[in-house]
Amino acid sequence: MPDLPKSPNVFHPRKPSAVGSRNSLAQEGRAQKEEYQQLIAEATENVLEDISVRLPKEVLEQLDIMGGLKEKLYNYINQNYQNMFNRYVTTTEDEMVKKIRNFVDKEENKILSRYTPKEISEMLDQIGGADKFNTGEVEKSMINMYGHLQGHIQRGMNDLENDTNSLLRQKMDVGAFIRGENAYSIVKCAFKDDVGKPKTVTNVKLSVNILDSELISPIFQYQSTVEYLIKDQISRTITNLIDHEIERFQDELVDEGKEELTDSEIIFEKMKRVPNYTDDDTEDENSMRYRFLAKNLIEKIEGLRAEIDPKEFDPLNIRENLKKIIDMENIRNRGFNTAINSLTSILDTSKMGYQYIENLKNARELIIREYEDVNPKDLPDERYQIRLKYYDPEQLLKEQEAYDKQMDAFRVEIMHMYDVVDAVYQSGKSSFKVEDFDDLARKVRGRVKRVREERNEPLYEEITKTWNEIMRIQAEETDVEKLNRTYLYQKELYKKMLIRTQEKIAKIFGFQNPRVRVLLDERTEFLSREFENFDYLINPYHIQAGLILDVDIASIKRKKFTLNGMANVLNEFLHGISKGFQDAAFASFKRRRSTMRTDIDQSFSAAENTPSKAGMSYTESMLHGEAESQKASDATVKGKANVTPAKKSGGSSRLQEL
Repeated sequence: MPDLPKSPNVFHPRKPSAVGSRNSLAQEGRAQKEEYQQLIAEATENVLEDISVRLPKEVLEQLDIMGGLKEKLYNYINQNYQNMFNRYVTTTEDEMVKKIRNFVDKEENKILSRYTPKEISEMLDQIGGADKFNTGEVEKSMINMYGHLQGHIQRGMNDLENDTNSLLRQKMDVGAFIRGENAYSIVKCAFKDDVGKPKTVTNVKLSVNILDSELISPIFQYQSTVEYLIKDQISRTITNLIDHEIERFQDELVDEGKEELTDSEIIFEKMKRVPNYTDDDTEDENSMRYRFLAKNLIEKIEGLRAEIDPKEFDPLNIRENLKKIIDMENIRNRGFNTAINSLTSILDTSKMGYQYIENLKNARELIIREYEDVNPKDLPDERYQIRLKYYDPEQLLKEQEAYDKQMDAFRVEIMHMYDVVDAVYQSGKSSFKVEDFDDLARKVRGRVKRVREERNEPLYEEITKTWNEIMRIQAEETDVEKLNRTYLYQKELYKKMLIRTQEKIAKIFGFQNPRVRVLLDERTEFLSREFENFDYLINPYHIQAGLILDVDIASIKRKKFTLNGMANVLNEFLHGISKGFQDAAFASFKRRRSTMRTDIDQSFSAAENTPSKAGMSYTESMLHGEAESQKASDATVKGKANVTPAKKSGGSSRLQEL
């Protein structure tokens, strides 16, 4: 075949397997270009078909589907396909070149020896042992290659999906941000029109709470003591050892023909094994709690935090060396630094640049803004701001106290404003005119009083008024609601009171605009604006200890560039640092064993009600063992009456159902 390349130096775009060629010998003459064009054309037709089905008829009449729109979709899909394919080819070539170069260097430096024919195992032992021949490095390289490829493809597919959804729906909602298994982590998400540009710009507030138990890499406060870090590592080690024990115990039960443990039984078994590794005796140095680290070593680091006073620092002390080991492992900063690196790298690769970043390392807080300026009037309509902060339980308590005080302050100011406006309204009324229902009630009070006295009914003024005529009566709070205050009733009440205040001001002055009205309007607008901003914040009673990701976005309604880009960033970030919600009931795997059948024990003897030991579950075997021991003890006791009711024939089946 004269058209085949004879050397790796041959460069040609069409010759199979030449440098720069788009064809390969492995394809056996397939027309790759035609296949690619067929793929792009089919994808374009599918999108056009979805558009023609989902869009209203009046919108379709205004769209040139067979002309410009089809060409734009074809070019868009073609460009995305080319980008993903080029990234895949580049990544693959880079990884393969690295591996081939390392392999060649290794082979050149290796001293070749001759071996006589022997058994394979014996020859491996003489060469260097079976552990030298592992595929770990090859597997790692393959994982890296596929990881890079999948990342590029996933990012491109996310962009295509978001653009297609926005084209079909022409709207944006909460579901566009967090999808799938991370939807539960949303604490608050609110869309509202921009104050300055309500018709063209949307402001979005999104708050996500990632719990401590869901973090892949745990986060600790910078002020955490070395003692706490070490004890936390010991606790994790104990938990892992107990999990391994439970797994071995499960295997033993299966080998004995018994049913596996249920979720509740696993919890009880774990609790029973805790005393095997630790106890509460803090004074005895031989206590189980000092099995991993001696008592005298723990006493050395008691109260030791992130820094040691330079005057007291001695590199030869036990305390300093223990702290150095913990610092070298970077346990204190690992989790928070990992979250920061993940977020910033995703922003870079997603073309979501930022001009301002403030990393408050000791406070465990990160602030990222797309632009340095904070005045909304000077900023473009496409912008975002991210705040990432780690809260521990003590910080949440302080935040809750501050939230309570701020809510009470708003209550005082709004009530005062309501009373002032009502006083102005009452003072401005004429004593000779009936302007509202209260004036009418005072005018006919005498007649109503006589009618009430004839009926022996109490007067209206004597009845305790429980309804404020603004909101319905609030139900009494329980202890759970007092510990987790939502303030939904109070927030709605204060908003309606401010609305009533504005309506009353308009009723008092009408179209007049005196100095008094200007002062009242300014105060009402100020309280409304500040209370709206306060309501926009996260209620600390609704979050738990862990990471809080607070995102503020401003985006043009017709463009939505920042909204679409931030949706991909958030989903990729949550997938990288969070394990997600794990339900043990769905995650547990139950094996169905044939030993549970009643006819598996074939015998010519009469059927017995007592189940065989092989067919019992773990709970049944425990109950059966206790019953046998009880019978043995009863046999030794004379004159003992059996008051236990007789079991019915279906007792064993009910136990199995339980």
